[in-house]
Amino acid sequence: MNDGGPNGSSAVIVVAVVPKQSDAVLLQALALARDLGAELICANVNVGRYPVEERPDGTIVSLPFDPDLPDLSEEVFDPALADHIRDVLATSDIRYTLRALAGEPARALGHLAEATDARLIVVGTHEPGLRRGLHDFFEGSVAVHLAHRQHRPVVVVPLSPVTDDGKLPWE
Repeated sequence: MNDGGPNGSSAVIVVAVVPKQSDAVLLQALALARDLGAELICANVNVGRYPVEERPDGTIVSLPFDPDLPDLSEEVFDPALADHIRDVLATSDIRYTLRALAGEPARALGHLAEATDARLIVVGTHEPGLRRGLHDFFEGSVAVHLAHRQHRPVVVVPLSPVTDDGKLPWE
């Protein structure tokens, strides 16, 4: 494990991480990284801001969507989320980096995957619920947008799969 940049000598896997997300997404990405001899880039996207500059080191400079808040700033990875990722990956020997992104999640993750020549992108599903279902119906899921906007494989980790009896979790 390592918070430094990718060493360039191995494959890269981009994994989308969000606060309070099930550890299953990160653990599946870790298993894939181990199987492929890859490094992980744990990416968190701030949807309340949009990118205006990408620096050579990959740092994103962004502005808020709200025009009344014109503060140009570097994206900073959520410290609590970073601590949680470090805890989950503490016993692993897989190298990883943390990347703070901004904007529409599928576009930001796709761009990061392209910039790092990632082998694949790992995302999780959302916990079921009426509100989440309506959001996905109108906005579409990140996984679906990724699958249609770029050429890398997208691995979707189910967080609430349907049971063997065929009932949906919310039924």
